Amino acid sequence: MDTATHQHDHGHATPAGPHAHDASASNQRRLLVVLGLTTAYLLAEVVGGLLTGSLALLADAGHMLADMFGLTMSLAALRIAARPATARNTFGFHRAEILAAVANAVLLLGIAGVVLYEAWHRFSEPEPVASVPMLFVAAGGLIVNMIGFKVLHGAAHQSLNLRGALLEVVADMLGSVGAILAAITIMLTGWYQADPLVSVLVALFILPRAWTLLRSGLDVLLEATPAHLDLANIVGAMQQTPGVATVHDVHAWTISSGYVAMSAHVQASGRPSSDVLHDLQTLLRENLHVDHVTLQVESADHMDDGACCIMDPRCLPQTT
Repeated sequence: MDTATHQHDHGHATPAGPHAHDASASNQRRLLVVLGLTTAYLLAEVVGGLLTGSLALLADAGHMLADMFGLTMSLAALRIAARPATARNTFGFHRAEILAAVANAVLLLGIAGVVLYEAWHRFSEPEPVASVPMLFVAAGGLIVNMIGFKVLHGAAHQSLNLRGALLEVVADMLGSVGAILAAITIMLTGWYQADPLVSVLVALFILPRAWTLLRSGLDVLLEATPAHLDLANIVGAMQQTPGVATVHDVHAWTISSGYVAMSAHVQASGRPSSDVLHDLQTLLRENLHVDHVTLQVESADHMDDGACCIMDPRCLPQTT
């Protein structure tokens, strides 16, 4: 007899549980605080950049503008993700968080590209910069960004979405530090190229990190196997469970940050299917940290209809 069963472990905090609800509310409060600070100081940096002629300040203001949009998207995504699952969206709306992270990464890449393009022109045709007001505006931006960093840092490891927001704040913080150094350099030496040089350094710092964030988000959207899971080892551990004959049609993917799902077909022999199912679920959830487990336990004489592949190294997804 074939038995198709899936079960959630309510002992672990998943996005649908009460712990996740508390975490979501806390993350929303964090984002609201940082969004308020960012919006309040954005205008000051834009005005300061235009009055002083500083590309570094305008670059930092551009990052703050990206922050404002990115934080707004992140906040909206968290609220959407908190909505309960429906018959149409059985996993809920957790992917909204990933979509926001991807959008933030694209926005960061675009702004870095614009800054690099403008800096190229500034190197060939340096423009005078009012260094003293530039210094004061940049110092204020640094204070705001340090507060934002402190607010977000504690929860960034829990969420790809918050990690993207933190990356934007870090980029702004570095932009402010760079603008301060550029202003001091111009004050002491009159070397106006320090301004676009700082802008280039900040943009080059952002590019690889934004690209990494984009790839992480796309991996989730493309349902790639989570990087921390080794399917060959997982299948090997499952096949060592007493009563398991073979394991096939194995899939693992990420629903949202920290929420891993997995499904597999298992042929059982010599033990009751319910016992085999219990041991496998315990192995996957408690030892291998898979949050959502769906297993179909089949009898040893179950005929494969061709839709499944017996799991061996040749059947595992190939890595590049």
